[in-house]
Amino acid sequence: MKTRKLPIGIQTFAKIREDDCYYVDKTDFIRALIAEGSQYFLSRPRRFGKSLLLDTIAEVFAGNEPLFRGLSIHPHWDWSVRFPVIRISFGGGVLRDRQELDERIGELLEDNARRLGVRVAAPTRPGQLARLIVEAETLTGQRAVVLIDEYDKPILDNLTRPEAAREMRDGLRNLYSVLKDNDAHLRFAFLTGVSKFSKVSIFSGLNNLNDITVDARYSALCGYTETDVDEVFAPELPGLDRAEVRRWYNGYNWTGEAVYNPFDLLLLFQKREFRSFWFETGTPTFLVDLLTARGFFTPDLARLHSSEALLSAFDVEHIAPEALLWQTGYLTFHGSRRTGARIEHTLGYPNLEVQTALNDALLKGLMGDPMAAERAQSRLYDTLVAGDFAALRAHVQALFDAIPHQWHDNNPIARYEGFYASVFYSHIAALGLDLTPEDATAHGRIDLALRFEAQVWLFEFKVVELAPEGRALQQLKDRGYADKYRAQGLPIHLIGIEFSRERRTLVGFEVETLAPA
Repeated sequence: MKTRKLPIGIQTFAKIREDDCYYVDKTDFIRALIAEGSQYFLSRPRRFGKSLLLDTIAEVFAGNEPLFRGLSIHPHWDWSVRFPVIRISFGGGVLRDRQELDERIGELLEDNARRLGVRVAAPTRPGQLARLIVEAETLTGQRAVVLIDEYDKPILDNLTRPEAAREMRDGLRNLYSVLKDNDAHLRFAFLTGVSKFSKVSIFSGLNNLNDITVDARYSALCGYTETDVDEVFAPELPGLDRAEVRRWYNGYNWTGEAVYNPFDLLLLFQKREFRSFWFETGTPTFLVDLLTARGFFTPDLARLHSSEALLSAFDVEHIAPEALLWQTGYLTFHGSRRTGARIEHTLGYPNLEVQTALNDALLKGLMGDPMAAERAQSRLYDTLVAGDFAALRAHVQALFDAIPHQWHDNNPIARYEGFYASVFYSHIAALGLDLTPEDATAHGRIDLALRFEAQVWLFEFKVVELAPEGRALQQLKDRGYADKYRAQGLPIHLIGIEFSRERRTLVGFEVETLAPA
């Protein structure tokens, strides 16, 4: 098997092809998009190959035939026809106000005008884009192609500054509305970004876009499928545990075929070790702050239900946590169903990387002391391996005692009912163990079920201000929660943990072990 160069960080289609890099052929998708319509929108998480996709589309319309020899689209495209391609990307740099945005748009339009050999004199930025589209068609005799990458980045960079974010949104909305008004002069248009803003905000004047974000046919438009990994990257697989590759990095899904994040796999093939490559490139500080401030119950991350409307309800004035988690790639589709006129999706972690890294970040946010959270991780693993319940109680006590008192005082989230369960859940989930929150049985739901070291650990949490002391373990027994696991022939540990939100500490920890039948 011939090895090729790994295209790490390369977003230029010509460079990948000319440098003999690995390339996963997406041109069948591109051909279908061009054949079926003319204006599209696609949302995908960061580092998923959106920029490479747009660059490939640009080369198709530019008629650069040599680059496509051997690819699916080659025999089906008329390479003698060349279209004027207008390319706009907000990926570089951070824009802080409307003036900077307008200046950047002006630079991008002028660059396109020079490359195409036209003039775009107009008093406004939308007017300049409109002139560019019309003049490009007049000069070449072919309708223009407009490709916009990172369409939402100026807004996302300012989400913590709502007034600036609104300015960016309004400026971009005016720019993008030009596409609808100039449909007669466009052969093709494609916008990509991370977020999917609601149609009443940035897309209110652009309702002709075909949103293919949640379209089973295009679920694998960006990313690598299982077949891609086994066939294209076959020379890189020897020496790697294929099941672990799948467990760590596969699982992103938009109601069709699941895919891997390309960035993760390419770095895995280079470095030959399993790490949170994608997560480490951008700590989700804003996301963590939002979830902790709203008292988000972190065990829900493993299995969350949301309507399609809620997932699209993303705007500067209102950001639903579910929408933010899904659009940024920290949750993905695990299933869908129609309930009358409503489509309901089940969301969960895409893979082990996201589960462990996100919960590690959330734990540090919930505890208010990142170093204390870091130190606690290795101690917990060793305690579970040893099966020492006295040590486990001491560890849980120390975990909550490590939360600074001033953090409690300044953050009312420490008083919400699910706070302690969220801290404990994220603490274990960050280790990447076989964990099931809210595990359903015939008698109810177990707060937390853990399978580890050929043992089953069932946890029930109570806040004593809300339930009598001693109820946590008793509930596990009264409801027969262990019955579901007896057939596995493993030791089952029933663990009742009780907290006091007034005393801010652990007040009860009871264990009862059931021997294998």
